[in-house]
Amino acid sequence: MMRTRGFTLVELLVALFISAIMFAMGYGALQQALGNRETVKANQDRLGQLVNTMRIISQDVGQLAPRPTRSLVGDGADPALQADRRADALVTFTRFGWANPAGIQRPALQRVRYVLENGTLYREHWHVLDPVLGAQPARRALIGGVRTVGFRFMESGRSWAEQWPGIVTAGDPRQPQLRRRPIAVEVVLDLEDFGTITRIFEVPG
Repeated sequence: MMRTRGFTLVELLVALFISAIMFAMGYGALQQALGNRETVKANQDRLGQLVNTMRIISQDVGQLAPRPTRSLVGDGADPALQADRRADALVTFTRFGWANPAGIQRPALQRVRYVLENGTLYREHWHVLDPVLGAQPARRALIGGVRTVGFRFMESGRSWAEQWPGIVTAGDPRQPQLRRRPIAVEVVLDLEDFGTITRIFEVPG
């Protein structure tokens, strides 16, 4: 009768040691895969933010309306499109196409402005077309991690201007200059992660 030979203690320890190494390698690979997944998701979310920001700007620019608004202090009119690098707001303008699914009694025109504050680009709009001093706009954060934002405006002669609408006589709401619109708007975003991104949006005539 033959006797069955079992594993020795040394063989069991070697097998356990090899298994432990394999489990450790597998766990490390799993952790790396999960980390890569989180990184990919974060990058996708960030890219989605950027795409959504450009989409919103494109929609706003594509709906630019030649409609000046009453000055906040009530002594004249503000241009339909107003941009001055010395001002707090990057750009302020009137746009068509304000959706009204609830049927509220208000115009389809909307006064909008873009503001860069503490590295975040915000879109603001007023609930009335001709706001008064002290009226607070609704604010929406579009994208963070922004170093700088630049707007330029193409004149009819194909030249670029960094301010709009140029020289306007204060207090005269009848000036044609107040209704002027560019033929295109250039937007330059300098982001901490993606660097400089430039887009040019056509303004429908």
